[in-house]
Amino acid sequence: MDIAALSMGLSQIKIAQEASVSVMKMAMDTAKNRSSDLTKMMEKSVNPSLGKNIDIKL
Repeated sequence: MDIAALSMGLSQIKIAQEASVSVMKMAMDTAKNRSSDLTKMMEKSVNPSLGKNIDIKL
């Protein structure tokens, strides 16, 4: 087997793995931000007295 071809193949595999890891990190950061935003929204929406009373005008 040609050593130069093997070296190039391994280099391409390394680059593909690095790109894959980079995309995975971006996806994880996005998921972390979305979950943080969702948690903040849920905390703001907690109001125990909301919806207990209804004003009716006749």
